[in-house]
Amino acid sequence: MKKQDFIFIVCCILFFAPFFIVEPIRNLFLEYSSYKDWHAIVMAFLKFGILATLGEVIGLRIQKGVYFQKGFGILPRALIWGFLGIGISIAMTLFSTGTPAFLANLGVNITATDFFTRLLIAFCISVAMNTIFAPVFMTFHKITDMHILQTGGTLKGFCSKGINMSQSFKNINWDVQWNFVFKKTIPFFWYPAHTITFMLPGELRVLFAALLGVALGVILSVANMKKK
Repeated sequence: MKKQDFIFIVCCILFFAPFFIVEPIRNLFLEYSSYKDWHAIVMAFLKFGILATLGEVIGLRIQKGVYFQKGFGILPRALIWGFLGIGISIAMTLFSTGTPAFLANLGVNITATDFFTRLLIAFCISVAMNTIFAPVFMTFHKITDMHILQTGGTLKGFCSKGINMSQSFKNINWDVQWNFVFKKTIPFFWYPAHTITFMLPGELRVLFAALLGVALGVILSVANMKKK
């Protein structure tokens, strides 16, 4: 372990530890996470803005050997992840409501509380969300990621220049996007990962999904290395 890794781990522990060991902070966090009003939107923004960006930083370390690189754009990435987090939170609400209703139309007893019924419902929600929503989300995230790099990794550069969507679609490496990101990570990682997500209580789902952003950072780094 290099010195930079030790410092990074210590900083992460110092930042996140209070949410686990300091009871007032933990209770406040859980309280705000359980609200169904504007607090839920703010919490989704913060959870993904922090945790998913952290995942990309770890991905940078895997790919480039450093936690920070000029032009990487930590702040614009955090901003984008915050707004993507809101979208993911909305999608989770829509699919966790609509999918059980669809299953009920097929005769599934969605009110059953046994483990296997809950597992079936959670798996179906995960499959529906990751099949319908995830490819659009992943493609949009890839485009914003490319835009961040093209504008120098600064907030000013990111916000001052619009995204050329048609050109961005052409610039995506669709061989990697389709054959690795879509065909492999969605069925083999995101289906089971989000099955676990939808087995959890509602107030913990967005947090767990955001924690999966750390895994996403690693996946993105692997996808980028596949280009070489």
